[in-house]
Formats: sequence, C-alpha cells, structure tokens
Amino acid sequence: MDSVWRGVAEGKPLPIDKLEQAAQELLKASNGKKVWLFFGEMGAGKTTLVKEICKALGVPSGTSSPTFSIVNEYETTEGQLVYHFDFYRLKKEVEAYDIGVDEYFDSGKYCFVEWPERIPTLWPTEYLSVRIRQDSMVTRVIEYTAHG
Repeated sequence: MDSVWRGVAEGKPLPIDKLEQAAQELLKASNGKKVWLFFGEMGAGKTTLVKEICKALGVPSGTSSPTFSIVNEYETTEGQLVYHFDFYRLKKEVEAYDIGVDEYFDSGKYCFVEWPERIPTLWPTEYLSVRIRQDSMVTRVIEYTAHG
C-alpha cells in the first residue's frame, strides 16, 4: 500500500471507549468509498470498530463477527444494507469469489472487510484501508488511507 497513512485522533492512541470518535472521523475521511479493508492482528479491535461504524451509520444493534458465516448483512434504520465480512477462516481466495464478493463490492453498499489479506486479488480499485493496532489493553492506534 503506497498511499499516505493518516492517523485517527491525530495519530494518538485512542481509548476503546472513544471508538465512536474514530468511527465518525473515518466516515468523513472515506470520501464516499463504500469498501473498507480492516487490517490488524487478532484481538486488535477490528470487529469492535466495525460495530461502532455500523452504529454511526444507523444500524440499530445486533452486529457481530461473521467469523463462521463469512458475511453478515445489517440494515440501517433508513433501510440501507451494510455488509460485514470476516475472511479469517478462508483456506483459498476462491471461496470469497464463490460467495460473490465481487458483486457485494460492486453493490454500492458499505462493505466492511476483516482479514482482506486472504483475498488480495479480489480487492476493488477504490477502497479505504483501515489499520488498527493495540497500543495497550485500553487504547488502539488507528490509521487509514484511501485508494483509487
């Protein structure tokens, strides 16, 4: 990824209870990009951040990690669909292709992707990369960059 990474909250570690701030900042910074790729180690807080972003978009509740289902579909209070993917369990990239990930990405709906490293040739040309790392048990460093 050759784009410039920008830090949420001016690049300072953000307390977990302030992830709502990160969600708002990322939505503004996304500049309309609907596919977001989330990078980070296991337990870094990718799913927790996606939950906050969904809440900011108006998804009432019920978001959870799609680790076993691979994709979860949520609906905002305005009836807009949001897709949340977790490709951690994929053995081969073709498994994502088989579920029609390219059609999801082309849908114009928000698509939040955890473990995108598992599907590198299926990324769309336009997306927002979000990198999250654990700074401490209660803080995270979040960075983003837009592509395309």
